[in-house]
Amino acid sequence: MRQWVKKLVDQLDVDWKSRGHEVISSAVTQDLNEERATLLYLLDILNKHIIETDQFPLRKVRETLDDLSKGLVDPRRAPSDKILFRLRQFFSSHRIDEYTYVKKTFDDFKSIIWDFADQLGEEVRAEEISDREIQKSLDQLREAVEANSIEGLRIKSREFIDFYMESQARRDESRSRRLEAMSKNLSSVKKKLVQANKDLNIDHLTSAFNRRSFDDQAMSLYKLFQIAGNNVTLLTVDIDHFKKINDCYGHDIGDFVLKECVSSLKEIFQRENDFISRTGGEEFSILLPDFREEDAIAKVEGLLRRIRSEVFVHENLEIKFTVSIGIAQLQPREPLSAWIKRADEALYNSKRTGRDKYSIALKADKAAS
Repeated sequence: MRQWVKKLVDQLDVDWKSRGHEVISSAVTQDLNEERATLLYLLDILNKHIIETDQFPLRKVRETLDDLSKGLVDPRRAPSDKILFRLRQFFSSHRIDEYTYVKKTFDDFKSIIWDFADQLGEEVRAEEISDREIQKSLDQLREAVEANSIEGLRIKSREFIDFYMESQARRDESRSRRLEAMSKNLSSVKKKLVQANKDLNIDHLTSAFNRRSFDDQAMSLYKLFQIAGNNVTLLTVDIDHFKKINDCYGHDIGDFVLKECVSSLKEIFQRENDFISRTGGEEFSILLPDFREEDAIAKVEGLLRRIRSEVFVHENLEIKFTVSIGIAQLQPREPLSAWIKRADEALYNSKRTGRDKYSIALKADKAAS
């Protein structure tokens, strides 16, 4: 019990200084009961799977969750009932806004399809009107036949032929216009659907893929590995002391650092099928198809050198930061969750042993033992 609690507290990477006294994580761990530890764990999971909305931008949510986490770990900051009240209040309002965001996105999808269905309906109705007019002219021709009048039959025959030819010409012209309009509409619908799907898959701040996309891509590569045995390696990247960057410079600079980090990742991992995603606040996951561990190491070393030597300039401010990395190659018969867990543990080892470095994950059999 205490081991996983200590590991959780350490992973939060929080500066435990408040109100003039220092809270040591090991001492805090001893005082942390199982109920608070469970709530802390749930907050940590929520932190890693946030859906960003207009009312709840990512940095605002992270700031609130960090403050709640500190309150749970250090009960001296606020009485338990106040912390629990704030937690319930935040979760309730955030969940409602999250639901509204998802529902609006779904409604946008429905609107796109509905507009297209309306146009198809208009096409069908136009064809039906034309068919009814032809049927009416044909009925008049039949009446002329039954009337036994040669002159009447001649006139009605000529009228029907002229009307039918004119109707077919109008129909062909109308059909061409409708087909052209439908083709444009189909292209518009396709673009809207592609953009809507892209919006669902992209992290709005950094333009990296989001956690949802990572889960889908990881599952796809995992299934491909099971079928064809193609190598695939996972990198887990975390910005070192990111909370201190926010504390010292503000969240705008924190956002700037996140975007610069993604730019650096994209410069190093340039292949079309390299998959860069933001899976947590300052945590990123990179899927490298057709890469073995040793292939990934060369790229990772280049990334570490680039970031540690770079001075990132924002207005008049010069900023330096580093990252820690975990590397895990997917092993035969290894569950998907175990693969991701090994990469996370390798990252944790890098941060625990000095940061600004990478660690190779233990092999699947050793990690399980």
